[in-house]
Formats: sequence, structure tokens, C-alpha cells
Amino acid sequence: MIVNMNGRFVEPAEARVSINDGGFLFGDTLFETLKARAGVIRFLDEHLDRIELAAGLLAFPFTRDKVEEVLREAAEFIDAPVARLRLTITRGPFSGLDFPDGKQGEFIIQARQASEPTAEERRAGADCLFAPNARVNPLSHLPQMKRGNYADCLYAANFARRRGAREALFVDAEGNLLEGATSNLFVLREGTLVTPPAGELVLAGIMRRQVLKAAAALGLPAEERPLTTAELYDADEAFLTNAMIDLLPIAKVEGRPLRRGTVWEELLRAVESRD
Repeated sequence: MIVNMNGRFVEPAEARVSINDGGFLFGDTLFETLKARAGVIRFLDEHLDRIELAAGLLAFPFTRDKVEEVLREAAEFIDAPVARLRLTITRGPFSGLDFPDGKQGEFIIQARQASEPTAEERRAGADCLFAPNARVNPLSHLPQMKRGNYADCLYAANFARRRGAREALFVDAEGNLLEGATSNLFVLREGTLVTPPAGELVLAGIMRRQVLKAAAALGLPAEERPLTTAELYDADEAFLTNAMIDLLPIAKVEGRPLRRGTVWEELLRAVESRD
């Protein structure tokens, strides 16, 4: 693993943050997970646009040019076909509950070798469960962001994996599907691609956006609207998306097999062609 702290590469064992850092004390961070292939980061501008927007809304210090430079450098250092990069930004040390002055913060970049789903894994599809807990947004007046306060997703993801499933799907109080613990959700119904609308509880994922663009390019109708569990079970096909898996079909939900299709393959090829 390669670690860079505020523009300086350090040995992983030497990487340190203050015990007064807001990330340690309060989970007050923003982060992005990015994928690189052969040293080139995919959809880098989109990832930086999202974290820059979140940093502006929450008054996090963020120097985009410097972060971008270090991300590119870190990706090139990883001698592997696929790498996973994690960018984390914090406000820095607190001296109570007041935000620091906002003039300087911390950024940490971690990069390591990673893998993508194999063709066999995509053919087999993912098993999913419904999350036992609720999806929450501490900043309900703002869009859902990738924040370090990740307890709801962490708990749901581990709930699924301890039961042999790939992903946990969040459902709201009205019975509408939201997203996965680490992914966005799509279904195909009667020739239309449907995904829950991004907003307070659904992250506007980078790969989610690429899939919607690919659907438009292919002339495939797409809707962002509430999606019920009954519609999921009755879908012609369903799949998950995120920056690391791209598109991964869903095989079962709560042990119940879903229909399988091939539109996801067309969308994946279209996304790859746009990258």
C-alpha cells in the first residue's frame, strides 16, 4: 500500500493523524473511492467534482489541484492492472466542538492493488439481503454525500457478508428501495431502466451517472423514481453499480432468484467506451 499525507509520501506504518482530528473524534470527514487501470484513474474529474462540491457545502478546506496531482502520482506508483485509491479529507485537529478556522485541513491518499469482478463472477451474479437497519443522513437538508460517518453502511455491509451475501439493500419506511450499502441499484422493467432518485438518502454515484449517460446514448429509456421491493422481484433484470465493480448483476435477493438479462452487458460496454 502507498500512503500520501498532505502531499508527502510516507511509509504506511508511519502514517499518523492527531487524536484531536475531527475524523477520529467525530467521523467528520469526506472521502472518495477511485479505481485506476494501468495507472490511469477512471472518471477522476467526476470524483473530484463531487468531493469539491461536498467540501464547499460543508466548509471543508480542499485544494483540488494539489489533491489531483497526488492522486495521479499515487496511481502511477501502483504496479498493478487495477488499483483502489481512497481519498480522505478532514478539517484537521479540533480544540472543542468549534470547527477549526477552515484555512487548512488534512488530506490522506491510500492506494493499493485491487481486483475487479471476473467474467465468471458477473455471470454468477450477486446475492443480496435487505439491510436490517435504516439509511440515515445526519445532514438531511443537504444531498447524500460520501462522509466518514459511515456506521449505517458499515453495519449493513457486514450483516450481509456474515450471511454469505455480497450486498445489503436499504429500504425506507415506506417500503421503497434506496441503494446498497456500497452501491447504487438499477432494475430493468418493461424496457425501461429504473433507479431510485438521488437525494438525501441515495448517493449520486459516479458509476450510477455513467450508466444513466450510457442508457441515453443507447436510446434506452431511464427513470429516476421510487422503486418498491415488489418491482425488484418482478424485474426483467437488476444490477448494482459502484466505482470498483462497475456493473454487477443481482442473482438473488433474500434467497429468491431474480430474472437475468443481458442489457447490463450492453450498458457496461457503453460505459467502457466512454471511459
